[in-house]
Amino acid sequence: MLVLASASPRRSELLTQAGYSFTVHPAQIPEDPLPNEDPITYVTRLAREKAEAVFHQLTQNPAQSPEGSALCQGTTSPGSPSTGLRRWGGASQAAEKLVELASNDPLVSGHDFSRAVNATKQSRALAPEGCPTDPLNLGAPSISRSRGPHGQVFVRGVAERNGWESTDLDPQPLVVLGADTTVTLDNHILGKPADPDAAARMLRLLSGRTHRVITGVAVVTAAHTEVSSESTAVQFLTLSDQEIAAYIATGEPMDKAGAYAIQGRAARWIPRIEGDYFNVVGLPISLVSSLLESLRPLSR
Repeated sequence: MLVLASASPRRSELLTQAGYSFTVHPAQIPEDPLPNEDPITYVTRLAREKAEAVFHQLTQNPAQSPEGSALCQGTTSPGSPSTGLRRWGGASQAAEKLVELASNDPLVSGHDFSRAVNATKQSRALAPEGCPTDPLNLGAPSISRSRGPHGQVFVRGVAERNGWESTDLDPQPLVVLGADTTVTLDNHILGKPADPDAAARMLRLLSGRTHRVITGVAVVTAAHTEVSSESTAVQFLTLSDQEIAAYIATGEPMDKAGAYAIQGRAARWIPRIEGDYFNVVGLPISLVSSLLESLRPLSR
C-alpha cells in the first residue's frame, strides 16, 4: 500500500499521471530550516521526517485520520485525503476483498474468513449505498495492525456497535513516500512566502537570474528507508515591478516555494531549464519510480 505523505495537489496529480495507486496522509511536522543547513540537507531531512512521521502514525496509531477526511468509501482514489484506513462505509467492499483473497492467502485464517463473510452480508443489508445512515449511529471502527513474516502491515478494523463487525486486510507492505521542494539562489533557501511583500522580494531576487529547484524524496517501509534528491536549474527573464505585482495579485505565488509555479502563469518568464521539469513542479517522478522499484525485492 503506497501512501503519499503530502497534501500537495501537484504531487498527487504527478503520481496519478505516472500510473500509481495511492492514498494521501499529509505529515504535520515543522518545516523551518535548521541553522546553517544547506538546501539539499534541508529538503532530504524534511522528506525523510515526513515519511517517517506518517509511517509511525499509521503503524502505531492507525485509527487516526486527517481532519475532514472523506473516508466513507470502500475504495480510495489517487489524490483523495484518505489514509487507506477505511471507516465504516468501506466495510462491505473491504470484507468482499478479504473473502476474495482468503481462499488463496495462507495468512488469512478461517476465523477471519468467516467474519468477513458475515460482515459482507450484514453491511449490504445495513448500508446498501456503501455508507451508513445517521440513525444507525455506527461510528468509526477501532483499528488494529499486525505484521506478517516479511514486514507486511495488516490492517483490521472492527466496529462493535449494533452487534456486527467488519474486517479489512491489506496484504501489501506499507510504503510511505515523503517529499519536500525548495528554491535556492546563491545557496539561500527560498521557501513559501509568508505574505505578498515576501513574494515580491523573492520574485525580484529571481528576476533575470538562474536559480535551482531541489526536491528531497524519501521512501520508508518497515525494513528500509531510501532518501535522495533531484536538482533542476531554472532561468528567469527580467521581470518588471508591474509584472510582479500583477502576478502576486492572482494569488498563485502564495503557496509555492520561491513564489512561483512553473506550470502556471510564471511559465511565460521561464525560457529554459536544465534538468527534470517535474522536479520543478514538485515531484521528480523518474527518481520516485527508481526508489520504489528498488524496494520491490523487499516487498516480495
